[in-house]
Amino acid sequence: MDIHTHKKSSAENVFSIENKYPTSVDFSLPFSMGMHPWFINKNKIEEELLIVEKQLQHKSCLALGECGLDKVTEADFELQEEVFRKQVRLSEKYNKPVIIHCVKAFQEIIEIKKEIKPRQKWILHGFNKNIQVAKSLLKNGILVSFGAAIIKNEKLQKVVLEIPLDALFLETDDSEVEIQEIYQKVANIKSIEVKELQKIIKENFTNLSSSSITEIKRCFY
Repeated sequence: MDIHTHKKSSAENVFSIENKYPTSVDFSLPFSMGMHPWFINKNKIEEELLIVEKQLQHKSCLALGECGLDKVTEADFELQEEVFRKQVRLSEKYNKPVIIHCVKAFQEIIEIKKEIKPRQKWILHGFNKNIQVAKSLLKNGILVSFGAAIIKNEKLQKVVLEIPLDALFLETDDSEVEIQEIYQKVANIKSIEVKELQKIIKENFTNLSSSSITEIKRCFY
């Protein structure tokens, strides 16, 4: 399972969730849909939220996102927070887990979660910070997903070593690294077989929502 990717996998045994935007047109494969903070256009917010809401009802839509907060991008931060809150409410309405993009705004993400008290699970994708940040996210019920950075980043490998297996996911995002390589690396770090890691992460995902279970069964069995 590749929880978050921008490309189709050529391998038959890979279950990928492709990231989609309101401007996307192909929804034939399992996907997530959201408004990325980089691309927020204040003149199109309501129009794009309607598109997101429509696609959340698609049978192959497994999550809302990626969406979130980014203090490096030029988009107004208060506007980012407003759009993020609106998307979280849609995730609650349609029972979809949330895939989160976060840059230098971890505390704000946590505070919004405390404020809204969502029923749906949140997954912070592309995690590459230290164990203190990871523990803070997990303490507040936010799961974490690791990508290609795990291959060479020794500090990140130490974080993975300490993270419980039932709290993590793996992804390729926009990298050229294959998901199999990421699984192998994490299996080595955790001293388990790749097949066992595959089983655990699939269980992690099926625990997110009933729609996830239905789609996984359709694709895997």
